[in-house]
Amino acid sequence: MSDSARIQELRELIETYRTAYYQDNQLLISDAEYDALERELKALEADAGEDTESPTSRVGGQASELFSPHKHLERMLSLDNAFGAEDFEAWSERVGGGPFLLEPKIDGLAVSLTYQSGRLVKAATRGDGETGEDVTANVATIKSIPRQLAGSNHPEIVEVRGEVFFALDDFAKLNASIVEAGGKPFANPRNSASGSLRQKDPAVSASRPLKMLVHGFGAWPTSFSSQSEVYAQLAKWGLPTTSNFKVVQGAQEALSFIAELEKGRHSLEHEIDGVVAKVDDLARQRELGATSRAPRWAIAYKYPPEQVNTKLIDIRISIGRTGRATPFAVLSPVRVAGSEVEFATLHNQDQVRQKGILIGDTVVLRKAGDVIPEILGPVAELRSGSEREFVMPTTCPECGSELAPASEGDVDLRCPNARSCPAQLRERIAYIGSRAALDIEALGYVSAAALTQPLEPSAAPIQSEADLFDLKLEQLLPIRAMVLDPDTGLPKHDADGNPKVVEFFRKKDGTPGETALKLLVNLEQAKTRDLWRVLVSLSIRHVGPVAARALCDHFGSLGAIFDASEDELSEVEGVGPTLAASIKGWWEEDWHQEIVSRWSAAGVTSAIPNHQGPGSMPRGGFFAGMSIVVTGTMTSMSRDEAEAKIISEGGKAASSVSKKTSFVVAGPGAGSKLAKAEELGVEVIGEEEFLARLQASAN
Repeated sequence: MSDSARIQELRELIETYRTAYYQDNQLLISDAEYDALERELKALEADAGEDTESPTSRVGGQASELFSPHKHLERMLSLDNAFGAEDFEAWSERVGGGPFLLEPKIDGLAVSLTYQSGRLVKAATRGDGETGEDVTANVATIKSIPRQLAGSNHPEIVEVRGEVFFALDDFAKLNASIVEAGGKPFANPRNSASGSLRQKDPAVSASRPLKMLVHGFGAWPTSFSSQSEVYAQLAKWGLPTTSNFKVVQGAQEALSFIAELEKGRHSLEHEIDGVVAKVDDLARQRELGATSRAPRWAIAYKYPPEQVNTKLIDIRISIGRTGRATPFAVLSPVRVAGSEVEFATLHNQDQVRQKGILIGDTVVLRKAGDVIPEILGPVAELRSGSEREFVMPTTCPECGSELAPASEGDVDLRCPNARSCPAQLRERIAYIGSRAALDIEALGYVSAAALTQPLEPSAAPIQSEADLFDLKLEQLLPIRAMVLDPDTGLPKHDADGNPKVVEFFRKKDGTPGETALKLLVNLEQAKTRDLWRVLVSLSIRHVGPVAARALCDHFGSLGAIFDASEDELSEVEGVGPTLAASIKGWWEEDWHQEIVSRWSAAGVTSAIPNHQGPGSMPRGGFFAGMSIVVTGTMTSMSRDEAEAKIISEGGKAASSVSKKTSFVVAGPGAGSKLAKAEELGVEVIGEEEFLARLQASAN
């Protein structure tokens, strides 16, 4: 691969991971892996002599369409990273040495607070650095943030920057309560804080134990001479500041502090992934200035992912929703990155071989990015001779069916018993409840397991997905089930080592519990989700959100999709023969047809209103025959609402820009799609012009 091709590939990967992290609160890869991609891209761009429009020159996030946009008075930048003493010393030399102010790098959500004459008037997320999300109502529910600053003679205007986070103890309690209620636990404290703050209903934010620590400022014509003096003033105003910062004179003293804090990082109330160092002198900060994405006077010293040694007790396999058999490691429980780990994924049997690990080995475990447990390899020197190779099972551990590749050359083995395998049904039902599918809040992994695998099999109300939307309250009340681990499907245990058994849907007095009532309400709400989400929820192999949107936009109904031939399906942009064959093969199963039939009978969306059939859009619409892309933030409507209006006027709401695109509607935060449109010479309009064209369509 040429350098230019690799640069483009890296840019697209980084944009994908940034979108998942900043907008969807999902961590698709570890921090360490992401940092490695950025370093590789920077090196290639340096050799090529250009980084125009590169993600390495921009702040990572962008504002969501869920909130009104807020333009920061002063740019809210990110930080460059140092990954060792050599990097840090080089930065220290570039900025002319200390004194430096050092503080823990909180793994939270960056937020800016705007105070006018001492009164909180605005709170916003960082977004793309220029424009963030207005989360004032949500931030106002955080008890540690004052609505009115203490003291008097406050500046006319000041922007205060900091991090919103969950204390580790609060995060553990929150997840325990979510799991107990049958919901979907958060993956990590950072994502949970981001998801809890970025709620449309501030009451949800108020119910979560969010905290904030402030660490700097934006717009503020301050007369202070140092960052440490600013911290003292922020504390006097009653703003929450960290007690763990320190001013040091030079690089060596700074590195000693960094090493000391790393040793005690788990004694802090919140997660950290490093230390932030800032030039303490404000005049020098102004002289040093900033790049397009980061101040030159500050740097984040990133700690390496933690590694520990532990015993590999066994390797077992779990079965996913499409039947894929995935090996996972059963470990002697060990504490790493602040939490106890006893399982780690191994992806497939080839990876087990590549890592060279044997059952019984002492292995090196890394919790990459302080989130994802990963086995790096064995400590071969500690082998006793009793270790044994892993042999991939030939049968499914939950239904006994023979495992086999789905097609020739497929490295993955799969359980072919899609209809009756308990694991596959459990995983599919949990997936239907996920944000990627129908987003049914009360249908998390724990609830899915209870509905499909209660202790008394005769009490299971769901034998296939067809039963889901016919659930009745009386079916839920008798259910007792074990709590299963979502990564392995194994039972969780209580403090005495016994499998944890709970009654999910009723109170101790036998009356319906909140989870039961909420599940039924959520299911009713889910019936009106967009058609593409319904198609994704059927768990047809290879049919993800992009393909589902394309198919639904083209055909307009599930009936038309399943009636289409393979050739007709393949002609849809982004589908192709493999996916088309997968759809036709899925539909050949009678029990799959029953799912679609019963969901439709229950009132689940099965067609796009006013769609005129395969290959056409609604007739007579103002945008008839046009392919239109919406990107960035809309202020008067959500992006989904904008796309719905396009479709209602006969247009196609496309997900990517090409030469066939009629025009692009670009709001604040528009990124790669806007750049692509400009490169191809495609017309770009703003929200105001889009609204004008919609108004013209009504005349």
